[in-house]
Amino acid sequence: MERKALETLLNLDEIEDAATKIVNKKAWAYYYSASDDKISKRKNNEVYRSIQLRPKVFIDCTQCDLKTKLLGNPVSLPIYVSPAAMARLGHPTGEAGIAEACRSFGAMQIISNSASMTPEQIVAGAAPGQVFGWQLYVQNDRTKSERMLARINKLSAIKFVTLTLDSPVTGKREDDERSGNVIASEAPFQGDNNEGAPPTQSGDPVFKGMDPSLTWRETLGWLAKHTDLPVVLKGIQTHEDAYIATQHTPQVKGIILSNHGGRSLDTAPPAVHTLLEIRKYCPEVFDKIEVWVDGGIRRGTDVVKALCLGAHGVGLGRAPLWGLAAGGPDGVRRTLEILTEETKTCMRLLGVQNVNELGKQHINTRLVEKQIYDGPSGLEACRSKL
Repeated sequence: MERKALETLLNLDEIEDAATKIVNKKAWAYYYSASDDKISKRKNNEVYRSIQLRPKVFIDCTQCDLKTKLLGNPVSLPIYVSPAAMARLGHPTGEAGIAEACRSFGAMQIISNSASMTPEQIVAGAAPGQVFGWQLYVQNDRTKSERMLARINKLSAIKFVTLTLDSPVTGKREDDERSGNVIASEAPFQGDNNEGAPPTQSGDPVFKGMDPSLTWRETLGWLAKHTDLPVVLKGIQTHEDAYIATQHTPQVKGIILSNHGGRSLDTAPPAVHTLLEIRKYCPEVFDKIEVWVDGGIRRGTDVVKALCLGAHGVGLGRAPLWGLAAGGPDGVRRTLEILTEETKTCMRLLGVQNVNELGKQHINTRLVEKQIYDGPSGLEACRSKL
């Protein structure tokens, strides 16, 4: 789509609809798919609708600043691009096109381990100070992962490693299976010397070549031998695991609360539930490491609600892919533009001038709190094992 046509799209749903009319069936299935009945995918979005905002009045809202820091790196937005695979399915500019759009907004991008371009290609046009992370799926043949980490260590634009933990085996993604996709898992891309394992059919019990036997001590110990970059653990879904992550600082600097966009275990909790669970059982987590979220973000009000609950950063997975498919880098820019303006509007109407002012006092979560886990905490058992 041309830039003028993109400007007529007013929200992320309209961008997705436009992209759906452009991409082929296999690309649509890969981007859209989620596991089983897509309950987690739907809940990721719906849960934000159950949180009410509490606006304050008679506050000067002339200025509204979205600048913040993620792992100490200055960014212009608390909104970042989550690691989502195979961007070239939607547009030939691929992940480099997403990076170009992120450069325009000063937004952070986490590069997928399954990117359709090499990390060197993706960061080649990075602006000074532009922030990237690298997603890691550990492979059974650890030497392949070690060689990739050696490459990542040489790229100064990449500031951290995101170790993905929420998909040790593939979810059952029926849209992928119906489309006949042979790239339906997030197995690493093979081309351009990315040294990945062969892609597998959706529904394979284990990603071909991927290591399903990761453990806290062994895997983090191995990772420390091959990179000095900070580590962010992606896929935390319980307060116990969030607490355990805090016991592995300073190597682990952050966690991403995520259910893999609903693509792994269906009926796993949305990030909002895990945020509230952490606040209930071990709120000290927020003081010890950075907490980011992804999954289901469709509006600026969603971004603000996540920040109010204690998230430092809010990730977008499918949305940049749909934007790219709709209009290349300009489509991703339009996606970020919409969310940026919606976020600013929401903050102004709340009576908030910058993201650091956002807090629990700006939201009402009573409806959601009825749904979060209220059983016995496993923290004591966690502590005894550490």
